[in-house]
Amino acid sequence: MRASSIRSTFTALIQFLPGDFFYPAFNCPHRIERVGQVGDGGKWLCGVDRIVEKRTPCVIYSFGVNHDSSFEAAMLERAPGCQVWGYDFSVDSWGPQLQNNPTLSQRAHFFPYALGPRDAQMESPPMYTLQTLMEMNGHDFIDVLKIDIEGGEFDALAAFVKPYLASGAPGLPVGQMQIEIHAWGGNGDFAKFLTWWENLERS
Repeated sequence: MRASSIRSTFTALIQFLPGDFFYPAFNCPHRIERVGQVGDGGKWLCGVDRIVEKRTPCVIYSFGVNHDSSFEAAMLERAPGCQVWGYDFSVDSWGPQLQNNPTLSQRAHFFPYALGPRDAQMESPPMYTLQTLMEMNGHDFIDVLKIDIEGGEFDALAAFVKPYLASGAPGLPVGQMQIEIHAWGGNGDFAKFLTWWENLERS
């Protein structure tokens, strides 16, 4: 077997194995819908219509913007009561889907910060925990939390759930999480991944 075939087979196994070991932590009782463009930018959401119909202010956090804001733009188009807070230190602004739409960009707030396990605002780039960002924005609940930060999700979310696990609080102040998982390097260790995943489920 050629090396390229071996690599393709290994890649396919990596993509399919997580679905065998880790089932969705919550079965959606509402309609599941893909929001945003096909490919890396879009995400599957549970009960978009319920988010759209919310009478209280709707809060969306998006970590990892890159140059594609199709998910955020689609959510703001569908849900006039929503606002989105975006964070990505690798770019200077939202992608063109929001940047070039003045109507939507009024409800979109962008900051070149990193999401991490500790607060380090004097570093480059500035780093904040999710708890701190929520406090800075005056939020006690996030309707949709989208995270795509190239492996940083492990330490950042471990720090986020830690106080909830320690206190036995009834649950995270998040309606639903959309996480792109990057299990490479040390984060690809199965035992470490399992502990991280189960802590997310418990919290």
